[in-house]
Amino acid sequence: MGLLDGKRGIVFGIANDRSYAWFIAKQLMAQGAECVFTHLPDEKGKMERRCRSAIKDLGIEDPWLMPCNVSSDESLDEVFGKLKEDFGKIDFVIHAVAYADRKYLKMGNFYKTSREAWALALDISAYSLLAMAQRAEAIMPDGGSILAMSYFGGEKVIPGYNVMGVAKAALEHTTRYLAYDLGQQNIRVNTISGGPLRTLAASAVGSIGDMFEHMERKASLRRNITGEEVGNTAVYLISDLSTGVTGENIYVDAGYNIIGL
Repeated sequence: MGLLDGKRGIVFGIANDRSYAWFIAKQLMAQGAECVFTHLPDEKGKMERRCRSAIKDLGIEDPWLMPCNVSSDESLDEVFGKLKEDFGKIDFVIHAVAYADRKYLKMGNFYKTSREAWALALDISAYSLLAMAQRAEAIMPDGGSILAMSYFGGEKVIPGYNVMGVAKAALEHTTRYLAYDLGQQNIRVNTISGGPLRTLAASAVGSIGDMFEHMERKASLRRNITGEEVGNTAVYLISDLSTGVTGENIYVDAGYNIIGL
């Protein structure tokens, strides 16, 4: 018996087998959950091939997989409409999606962020959670759990994280408002603030190598985290072990966030 037997949900954000979303799906499935997926659409199909390859490594040969541009209401409508058509209802949503223009993710240039770069980062990284929740609510008649991925840069200044930190701050507070609004439908909404992981997205952040070295020296556990550790916390937040937990941001960062100096 797994903690998530009988639960089904959708995972947004698998780019490859090093993505937070991949590790979350891996641990959810290990506890009996059924996961379906989306991929970022592109004309050449490169993102779909990467995503399919990563999902195959999870042991799924023929996944439920749809393209989704989270900045498009029409695209989200298609995905959630198909979910309703195929399954009737779902139990969870995993939001592991973020984006900012790479040239603004460099040390010391936050003040140069353009209006366009700001709007793009907040739309894809934060508003998309609200847009997903609007559609998920209709196919969660028995309640459920919505989970998003954040980072400490949404709370404190992390040089090189820049506009993405502002987007994560917006994401975390969006989570709290959603938790309040959707609580009466027994839908819980939380975030995990994961420590740095060697993901495709992390490679765009300025001085990411310094972050890993600093974590090993300064985090309470004197090490970096693993993707499985984030996945295990996701299991807790999706499962009935956390039925009284909503609107929270849970750190999985080897205790880095508690250190002042």
